[in-house]
Amino acid sequence: MTNVPSEILVRFDARLVTLAKVDLLIIDDFGLKPLRSPQDEDFHGLIAERYERKGTIITSNLDLSEWGDAFPNKLLGAATVYRIRHGAYNVILDGKSVRSEKSPPNTSKSTIEKGGKNN
Repeated sequence: MTNVPSEILVRFDARLVTLAKVDLLIIDDFGLKPLRSPQDEDFHGLIAERYERKGTIITSNLDLSEWGDAFPNKLLGAATVYRIRHGAYNVILDGKSVRSEKSPPNTSKSTIEKGGKNN
């Protein structure tokens, strides 16, 4: 680990505490880039602090079964994904991208599943 000034670490820890306490945390594009150590530990700590206490919305282009691949430590990844999935709703959007130039209205389907399980 590189030498990071202690005041930066204190501010970072304070930011994690703040994120752990907000009523609803939205994490966009999870898994877009793989986590590195200690990012995976920080993310796990954040999810563990929020687990069954606060609401979290996570968006990702990855299938839920691929989320563990974002973690260099596979055991830590499995534990984190378990906490995310437990009691979660998995909303799957299927259809044309809203970013498509000529996306006709009402062409997408959505599925909501309890427990984060895919069919």
